[in-house]
Amino acid sequence: MKKIIVFAFWVFTFQAIFLTNVQAQVANHTVVDKVIGVLGDEIVLLSELEKQVAYAAQQQKTALPPNAKCLMLDNILTEKLLIHQAKVDSIEVSEDEVNTQIDARIDRILGMMGNNVSQFIDYYGQTPAEMKDFMADDMKSQLLAERMRQKIIEGATIRPSEVIAFYNKIPKDSVPFFNSEVEYSELVYKPVVNQAAKDEAYVKLSKIRKDIVENKASFEEMAKLHSDDLGSGKQGGDLGWQKRGTFVTEFEAAAYNLSENEISPIIETEFGYHIIQLLGRRGNLIHVRHILIKPVFSESDYQNAIAKLDSIRADILAKKISFEEAVRKYSDKNQQSYSNGGRVMNQYTGNTLFEIADLDFNVYFALDSLQPGDISEPVEFLTEAGEKFYRLLKLNSRTAPHKATLKTDYSKIQQAALNTKKNEIITKWVMDKVGSVYVKIDPTYSDCPELKKWHFQGEN
Repeated sequence: MKKIIVFAFWVFTFQAIFLTNVQAQVANHTVVDKVIGVLGDEIVLLSELEKQVAYAAQQQKTALPPNAKCLMLDNILTEKLLIHQAKVDSIEVSEDEVNTQIDARIDRILGMMGNNVSQFIDYYGQTPAEMKDFMADDMKSQLLAERMRQKIIEGATIRPSEVIAFYNKIPKDSVPFFNSEVEYSELVYKPVVNQAAKDEAYVKLSKIRKDIVENKASFEEMAKLHSDDLGSGKQGGDLGWQKRGTFVTEFEAAAYNLSENEISPIIETEFGYHIIQLLGRRGNLIHVRHILIKPVFSESDYQNAIAKLDSIRADILAKKISFEEAVRKYSDKNQQSYSNGGRVMNQYTGNTLFEIADLDFNVYFALDSLQPGDISEPVEFLTEAGEKFYRLLKLNSRTAPHKATLKTDYSKIQQAALNTKKNEIITKWVMDKVGSVYVKIDPTYSDCPELKKWHFQGEN
C-alpha cells in the first residue's frame, strides 16, 4: 500500500498555508511556542508545526498516520532550505508581489462571504487590512520558497511512456479507487423582501440615526444594541481600515464622500440599510463604522422565490432559455459560480469535480435522483452570511466508483507521475544541499526516520 501515497503528497499550497495561519488566529487554544529547529538563519517554531498538523487533520478524511509530525517537520525544513537558498542566490520578491498575492487570497475569502467585511472580522478577529499586515512576512517567505522550487524543477516534463511505467509499478492491490464524482451547476436566487419590511427597517434606522445626531446616544452604543451586522456590531460597528474596492459600490461611494466624523444619510445596499461614520482617511484607505438594519423576510417572500425558480426551471425545460443564460439573467452575482456560467468549483481541488461524500447534504439529495442534464426542483440553502436563498441545481456529469485505469483516468495518473518526478528532483536537491548548511533539530524528534537526512544534532 505504500505506493498509494504518490496520489496524496504532503504538499501544502499557498492557499493552504495562508488559510492555516489565518485560522490559527481564531483558535481556542494557544500553543506555548518555542524554536524546534534551526536551518542557516531560518528557524522553525513549534507553532508552525502544530498549525500544519491541524490543517492536515482538518482536510484528511481519515486519521493522520502516527508519523504525521515527522512528515510535516520534514516538509517545513525543506521549505526553510528553499528560502535559505533563495536568499543565497539573491532571488528577490517585491513588496508589490507580496501585496498582490495577499490581496488575491483575501479577496477570494471575501468573495466566499459575499464581500461581507463584517463577517470576515467576526470569523478571523481581524480586518482585511490588519490580516494583510500580519501575513506579509509569511507570504514573502512562501513566495521565495516557491520561486526557488520552480527554479529547481524548471523544465520537468513527463512522457507518455513514463506515465505508463508509473502506473504499471503500482501494485495491483494498491491501484487507487476513485469514488463516484459529480460535476454540477447552480442558479442561485435571492428572495426579494416585501416593501412593508423594508419600510419598517428604514424607519427603525432613521430613529437610531436621529438619536445619534442629537447626542442622545453614541454611535458605538447603538451599533452594539441594534446592528444586524453582528460581527462589527460587537466592535461598535467598527470595520477598521479598508482599501478602496473592499466594500459594495453603494456603501463605498457614500463612505468616501464623508468628512471625518460625519454620519451619512441612510444608504441601501444588498445587505439592507446602513448609516456610516467616517473615523479617518489615509490616501485610499478609510476607517469607518456602520450600523446595519436588515428588512425581515416574510414566509410569502420565500414562497415567491420558490415560485420564481419554478417558472425559470419551466422555461429552461421548455428550451425558452438555456441554463447558462438563466444564470446570467437571474442568479445572485455574489456567488462564485455566477462568473462561471453556474458551474460550481471545488475550492479544495481547483476543478469542477466533487466526490459524493464532499457534497453538502441538501446538494447530495437534490442530485442523487438526477441524470446528467437534469435540473432539480428549487433547493433551499444558507449562504456564508446565514441568509436563506434558493437555487436550481443541474447535474452536468457523474462517474461511477472505479479503480483507476489509464483509459479512464489518464490525466490524474499523468499528474501524479509528474508530481512524483518533481518531488524526486526536490528530494535529490535537498540531499545535495543539506550538508552545506547548519541544521539543528529539537531532540524531541530524534526518533523520526524522515529527519535523518537533516543530520540530526540534539542538544549538547
